[in-house]
Amino acid sequence: MYSFDPTEEQQMLIDTVKRYAEKDLREAAREAEEGGALLDKLVQKGWDLGLLQASMPEELGGFGEYSAVTGALAAEELAYGDLAAALAVLTPNLFTLPLLLQGDEAQADQYIPSIVEGAWQPYTAAFIEPYYDFDPNAMRASAKKEGDSYILQGEKAYVPYAAEAPAMLVYADLEGETQAFIVEADAEGLTIGERQKLLGLNALPLHELHLDQVQVAAGARLGGSEGHDFAPLLDSMRVGMAALGVGLARASFDYSRDYAKEREVLGSMIAQKQSIAFMLAEMATEIEATRLLTWEAAWQLDEEWEEASQTAYLAHSGAADMAMMVTDRGVQILGGHGYIREHPVELWMRNGRGITSLTGLALV
Repeated sequence: MYSFDPTEEQQMLIDTVKRYAEKDLREAAREAEEGGALLDKLVQKGWDLGLLQASMPEELGGFGEYSAVTGALAAEELAYGDLAAALAVLTPNLFTLPLLLQGDEAQADQYIPSIVEGAWQPYTAAFIEPYYDFDPNAMRASAKKEGDSYILQGEKAYVPYAAEAPAMLVYADLEGETQAFIVEADAEGLTIGERQKLLGLNALPLHELHLDQVQVAAGARLGGSEGHDFAPLLDSMRVGMAALGVGLARASFDYSRDYAKEREVLGSMIAQKQSIAFMLAEMATEIEATRLLTWEAAWQLDEEWEEASQTAYLAHSGAADMAMMVTDRGVQILGGHGYIREHPVELWMRNGRGITSLTGLALV
């Protein structure tokens, strides 16, 4: 089983990302949410930490090797600062990691070095669809083989930075199997919709897009002519969102716990009230349980265990419920103060709702 002690390199990464999350992301989160945009220099600073580069071999411009565990640890710390900024920093992962894990040599060589060696660029992926019964394994967006090309048709939603992306991965159903295709920004038939207005994550630009007979070359299919195994990518997305949920919940728990220790009501700190103490204890228990399950899922991905898909699903579904419970209680513990924007717990509660439905926005 995976050791519960991070390696020396992983601990250094955790410490570095946590400093960035607390000092930079946390302080900028409110202004970014209200203004509807993240500062470019803030996202670039996160990119300069080298999280993606550390997952890439030297021959592709990186300086490390892929590890889902390391990616999950980093994602958790990013979300501890701010979920919207975390998703922004990780957006190029959505395009680059599938090319590393499931792409053919030509695809990896064409795109990965220029992405990882340069400044942050909004390469992205179109995964989620705007339907209440969206199923990653039964996409309504379709791909059809015609000669030496594929024709893509359908609708996508919640695509980060779609209006700025030089290229993106588009997931679609091909003969009953979910496959990804590289689509360039200038592809004929690709229409980027208006920026979506959401309950939370307002600092992150998310768009719908329409695919109307978009033609891509046969070589644009991820993995080449034989395609790729979709399951590990979906598992990685679920682990990524679970890790982000854990980081977000930790932020709300720490803030509300510290508030409870300092807030005096009727002669005693509210943390000493049994109802508050019980809530905090349950919050901490659920966070740690989900955290360990997420780490286990990431470890199973690295070890290529058959059980990885089941564990990743459980980690994500558990994290969605846990994040909503913890962030809601964070608001409750602050009482009336929890409902005003002077404190970040209301923002974390709104962002926490997205852990359920935004699978596909993180990949570790």
